[in-house]
Amino acid sequence: MYQVKDRWALITGASRGIGYLSALYLADCGCNLILHSRDLSHTQKVRAQVEEKGVKAICVAADLNDLSQVERMLREIDDTKVQVDIVLNNAGLQVAYRTDYMKTPAEDYEISFRVNTISPAMICYHFLPGMMERGTGRILNTTSGISLDVCQAGYSASKAALDKITIDLGSKVEGTDVMINLTDPGWCRTDLGGPHAPNAPESAIPGILVGVFADDRKSGRFLGAQYFTGMTLEDAVRKAETEFESPYGA
Repeated sequence: MYQVKDRWALITGASRGIGYLSALYLADCGCNLILHSRDLSHTQKVRAQVEEKGVKAICVAADLNDLSQVERMLREIDDTKVQVDIVLNNAGLQVAYRTDYMKTPAEDYEISFRVNTISPAMICYHFLPGMMERGTGRILNTTSGISLDVCQAGYSASKAALDKITIDLGSKVEGTDVMINLTDPGWCRTDLGGPHAPNAPESAIPGILVGVFADDRKSGRFLGAQYFTGMTLEDAVRKAETEFESPYGA
């Protein structure tokens, strides 16, 4: 398995839900963390908790709907001089559920693409070159299994675009120790998923992070967390490496 101890991981949306649980899990594995939220005050709790586990933590803030804030955040991370080897693009936004879907406003697409597609892409483009130069690194982009639902068109389209970006980038690092894959927590009872979702957030652990620990030099895969629910990390990684192939062919 990929060794995360003493490495640095950036987690977007780390203050709650799946990002929060992922931060705690990686801290238990000895991974240092850059914790993103929209406001620095939101990550103070998780920062204290992960530091109690003996790892280092840095908090950064940016509204992913404001690309200038994303650029500033990336400069701030560079200024820390830490080497980011792991990125979990977890933060996302489901802007609205449009029952009258034929009146879906253009703003749904604009906001969704800034938050769910463009900002994660900017983060990938920022850190991927360093990973490629060093010959190691992991990026996980969080997608969605939603399909054939016209009431969430902006959200669904933005995630489909992120899928395309991830798979295309993955083709450039396939066969190397730089791996970029897709992950999906499933429909969980988080702020985004709502209280009526069928799955507890904890069901996404460790599956949401399988792509971090996998060590088989394969990219571009969809590693949905619910495929691995109830497994140990070791069993989940073994399943990912033996049952999930890259989409690029021989």
